[in-house]
Order: sequence, then structure tokens, then C-alpha cells
Amino acid sequence: ALSVMGAMATSTIAGTLHSRHLHCRTLLLLLPYLPIAFLLVDGGGIPTTLDGPFTPATRAFDRSLRQGSEDVPLSDPRLAPRARPPSPEQIALAASADPSSLWVSWVTGRAQVGSHLTPLDPTAVRSEVWYGERPASADTVGHPHVARGSAEVYSQLYPYPGLLNYTSGVIHHVRLVGLRPSTRYYYRCGDSSLKGGLSDERSFVTLPAPAPDAYPRRVAVVGDLGLTGNSTSTVDHLARNDPSMILMVGDMTYANQYRTTGGRGVPCFSCSFPDAPIRESYQPRWDGWGRFMEPLASRVTMMVTEGNHEIEPQGHGGAVTFASYLARFAVPSEESGSNTKFFYSFNAGGIHFIMLGAYVDYNRTGAQYSWLEKDLQKVDRRATPWVVASWHTPWYNSYSSHYQEFECMRQEMEGLLYQHGVDIVFSGHVHAYERMNRVFNYTLDPCGPVYITIGDGGNIEEIDIDHADDPGKCPSPGDNQPEFGGVCHLNFTSGPAKGKFCWERQPEWSAFRESSFGHGILEVVNSTYALWTWHRNQDAYGEHSVGDQIYIVREPDKCLLQPRGVISQDWTVPRRDALLQH
Repeated sequence: ALSVMGAMATSTIAGTLHSRHLHCRTLLLLLPYLPIAFLLVDGGGIPTTLDGPFTPATRAFDRSLRQGSEDVPLSDPRLAPRARPPSPEQIALAASADPSSLWVSWVTGRAQVGSHLTPLDPTAVRSEVWYGERPASADTVGHPHVARGSAEVYSQLYPYPGLLNYTSGVIHHVRLVGLRPSTRYYYRCGDSSLKGGLSDERSFVTLPAPAPDAYPRRVAVVGDLGLTGNSTSTVDHLARNDPSMILMVGDMTYANQYRTTGGRGVPCFSCSFPDAPIRESYQPRWDGWGRFMEPLASRVTMMVTEGNHEIEPQGHGGAVTFASYLARFAVPSEESGSNTKFFYSFNAGGIHFIMLGAYVDYNRTGAQYSWLEKDLQKVDRRATPWVVASWHTPWYNSYSSHYQEFECMRQEMEGLLYQHGVDIVFSGHVHAYERMNRVFNYTLDPCGPVYITIGDGGNIEEIDIDHADDPGKCPSPGDNQPEFGGVCHLNFTSGPAKGKFCWERQPEWSAFRESSFGHGILEVVNSTYALWTWHRNQDAYGEHSVGDQIYIVREPDKCLLQPRGVISQDWTVPRRDALLQH
């Protein structure tokens, strides 16, 4: 246990840990029948959070690797249109609030780019999904059930000379209901009244019902993906890991790294186009991204949350935002009581997932905070022992990029998550990987969540390699201004960094960090153990090779949920271990 971070610092030892993965999982499945001491002694070599807090460790950036790569062109066969109208394309699945229902989305017709555009009529084509538990003949509809939904078209309009407008194809969303959990269904989507109007048959397996002994087989987590050569390596690697669900923690396409006229994407829009009248975007990149993701997203539910690259301002002064995000994705907002796609929740077996919005009001007086409080109060930990939260911007981050950028959000919301015992938090935004020790209010706390930054999907803005504790790399308090919300940068009031804005060494709450592209896989074993593995792209073809791996262990008896009203007006919450001592 004491050598955990040394294991994290060498891929050789990490590979050894992974080779004993199956042995450790087998032992954990026997957890109800084995003493915990035995499991810790013979745990297969993979560390657990019970061994922490760990000595902070950094694996240096491998300079033999590319720090970034260019976007894949839309002419690439993976991004170019494959379906001819009226056939559906960009087919994607999304979970509903519970496994008895599921969303199917797709696009028909052709998007348009130009100065004077006439949008397609979304009422001119049906939104149907034909489905059943058995495959159907390819030349007939053939499935016993049909569900119908809604369709819409959105536009990206720029009232500035020289800028081109965009109007989308018809975007369809249909919710299937009455499904059986953990069951394979076959489906075709489209318009059965039109020749060639239905898709080929696809299939999916519904998520398990809420229960302490039923979990999604593998949950893939990826952030800041984009559509570069590195991005395609990430998705290929992720697909080989065969996930049963995907969490996409914001910044999907990076369409706003382009002029409206297309051309070549750039790592820094304001640097390359300082005279642009508005932060432009090239919306056909969204269509290319949807086609690229379709082979995976049409068989596995993909859950999204918005990032700053989804803001995409349009109109005079950027008055309209998030048009593409709001139109393209179906999420269980109404089912979870939020009534907005910016924040929502859903169950997947014994996990309650909460997706929050960093670019809408997160203050304690706002709608999101009120909804979050009610949602957390309704969680039944007997049915969903695990609570996993996700939003785009990390609260704990030791990289120079985006350092303390969303400190205001942390100060508003952290106490509520801690009070209700949230187990794991996933974020992106920083283009690197970092796993924290359990922490609350910048203090090591055995009952705090495990925060993980996984914004290393491979986008065009390149990997982040500078740390705020590196000599000369500490941002000034005026840097890292958020694109939404206030500025709450602070100096630390205790510990080795007392009185300073940055630590002079890797902070104690940062367990492990590395600048590499990749993705993560969460495998929940039972109500107290979950295996987290970070897969680096350069390890894709290495046998038993991983970048980081740890068992995250819940301690519900030690970390009791706190009573309501424990959060004071200055957001400070007493540490749970301190409460337990009284």
C-alpha cells in the first residue's frame, strides 16, 4: 500500500497490477463472505482508496508523443455522409431516468450552409422507432412495438458581414417506454412511410434496474474529445474496451475552433482570428462528429453534459447560446425533474448519476442548486449505493490551465455534495489526467469524494503539460477567468501553501497526474468496491498495460450521511470524521 504511487509512476508496475485484475475482482465478488482484512492482504496488487491518502506523484509528459494533432477532415469516410435521405444518420442512444425507458435520436435530411437559407420542415417526416426483443427481417418493419416522438431543426445565425449561416437536418428524439432492464432489444428508426426511410436494424442492451447487486458492466468516461487524430485513437481504444455506457463530460466537437466558412481548425481561435466579430463555429463539424460516433453511440447509451465549447454564441452580441447542444441531445431532464438539459440525473443499476451544468446558474439561490438538493434527498442508497456526479469544470486541479477557474462553483456546491456522500466526481476541461486523494474544502478527508479529471480525449487544443506548482508556472489571480459565473480565486489559509495562491510542490490532495491522451473505465463490483482504470492512448496495444488503476471503496458505516441543515451560510461543513468523534 505504501508503494502505490510508485506503482502509478511506472507503466511496468502498472501492467503487473492489471494482470491480476481478474483475480482481484473474483475476490471482491465474494466480499460478503470474506473478512475485509483478507481482501486487503490478498487484493491482487491493485491499490484501494483505503490505502490512501497517497503521496502525490507525477508521471512526466512523454515528449516522444505528439502534444496535439490536427482535426480529421470532413471528407474522411468516417465523417462523410453515408446515408442518403430520407434514411437516418447520426443515430445515438441516451438513458432515461430509469432502465425501463431509453431515448433514440437521429438526423434526416441535409444540413445547409450559406447566407440565405430555408430550414427543413420537421413535420414533413415521421419520428418512429420500431423495436422488439427479437431481430426482424431486413425487408420489413417486422418489430412488434413502435414509439413515436418529436423532431426539430435548429439554426446558427450570424448577422455579421462575411459570416455564413447554418441550418441543421431534421433532428428526431423518441423515447421508448416499458422496457425490461438488462434486456437486448433490436430496433430500426426513421419513417416507415417512406421508401428507404428506416435505418438498418441495430440493437442495444438496457441498463440494469436499481439494486445494490446490479451494475453496468463498464462505464466509459471521456472528456474534451474533439475530432482529431488523437480523438479517433481515444474512441477506437474505448470501443475495444467494450463499454455498456459512456459518460461524455463536455466539449464534444470543438466546432467553435473554425470560421463559419469552414477551412482549417485552429488550436486557439482568438489567436488566429483576432478580428472576428464573434466566436464563430462551423456547425458541419457537429454532423461529422455524429457520424463518427454513430457505430458506438447507436448501440450504447451516451450521456452528455455541456462544456464551454458548446456555448457557441450567435445572433447580435451572442445573445443565443448552446443551440446545437440543446437540439442534438436527448437527456432525461423532464424524467428527473430538472426540465432543462443543462442538469439532470438518472439511475443505472446501483449507481445514481448526477450531471451538473457549470455554465448555468449554480448559486444556492438558483434553480440548479434547488433541484440538486431535492435530487440528492430522494436518492435511496439501499437501491443505488453509489452516487457519481459529473460536470465539465474541475474544482480540484493542480495544472496551470484553468487553475481555480470555477472556485465560485466549488464554494457554492461542494458542501451539498459532501453532505450527501457523493462518491466519485468526473470532470474535464483540463486537457490532462489527474486523480485526487479524497478531499473536502482543500483538506484531506477520508469521507470526501474521489475527484477525477479526465479532459484528455484528444481535442485540437492540445495536451496541458504545465503544473501550477512548477517553477514560474503559477497563474496570476487575474488569469483563468471563467466564461460563466464570478471569480473567487483565493489564497490557501492552512497547510504547506498557507498564504499562497499556488503550492510550491504537488498539492497533497493530488494523488496522481499525467499529461497523456486517453479515457477511463469504471467497473462497479458491488455496493462498496469499484475499479477505476485510466487507459492512455499509447497503451492501446500493450498487453495488460494501464496508466492508472485503483479500487475506489465506499465506507458507508464510517461516512454517515449528514443531517439536513448542516451547511452554514459560509458553506463550511464539518468534516464527517470530526462529527463521528463526538
